[in-house]
Amino acid sequence: MDMQVKQISTALGAEITGIELSKVSDDQVEEIKSLLTEHKVIFFPGQNITQDEHVEYGSKFGELEGHPNLKNKRVTHPKIFELAASTGGIADEWHTDITFQDSPAIMSVLHMVKCPELGGDTMWSNLNAAYESLSDPIKDLCEGLTALHDARPHGKPEKTAIHPVVRLHPVSGKKVLYVNEHFTRRIVEMNIEESDMLLSYLTKWVTKPQFTVRYHWTEGTIAMWDNRSTQHYVVNDFVGERIIQRVTVMGDEVVGSSNPRWQPALREGFSAVTTHDKQLITHLKEKGSL
Repeated sequence: MDMQVKQISTALGAEITGIELSKVSDDQVEEIKSLLTEHKVIFFPGQNITQDEHVEYGSKFGELEGHPNLKNKRVTHPKIFELAASTGGIADEWHTDITFQDSPAIMSVLHMVKCPELGGDTMWSNLNAAYESLSDPIKDLCEGLTALHDARPHGKPEKTAIHPVVRLHPVSGKKVLYVNEHFTRRIVEMNIEESDMLLSYLTKWVTKPQFTVRYHWTEGTIAMWDNRSTQHYVVNDFVGERIIQRVTVMGDEVVGSSNPRWQPALREGFSAVTTHDKQLITHLKEKGSL
């Protein structure tokens, strides 16, 4: 039986049936890769795979990595990361996963183990569509900028990375807006006041409804998303337990659409230097750029 693909939003997302992920062929894996690049997030309802099958399937798309900061409390498999609502595992802020790393994850494969009867949907945003809908002057400005990201939400603000504000997708070649409210701290080439204004605008822009899809879960569904071209957000409107388990494919190099056009905006030596200025200075010194 061939796979059936149903697009579920004009912005992104498709639901796929007619396939057992525990028994996929090499040809089917290649087709799924193409569908993921095209739709950016894809869903396979009714899979109900085991943890070993989950890991085996995810490994077909690349080397897997555990979460760099957060540890499982109930799952012992080193490649599976679990988020349970009862232990605070609700990712209810828009984000691209682990952008505080030099090479953020390529994709995630998520298994909905237990979901509430009502609520607890997840939303994704198409970062290519968000970029393309910007005005030309804002596009031009963003393409000359980079941004500092950190792991502050995980209690590790010392973990930092600098990425281009506009990233080139390595497969499609399309430009994506690569900042998020969860991990992005400042625009490197702007002072903190300018940075705050631009980041506030961009992080709200990517969540506009026309760039998004909202998915209502059923238990046993597998979701895959391209972490290089999407952000996601859990709608925290539910009562009861919600448990997801995911495996993550190790990241690749982040390449910008152009080189930075300006030098970092630094205020080293000022007595009133902000936390983000200090953080940027520390990062640049560690990387040998100062």
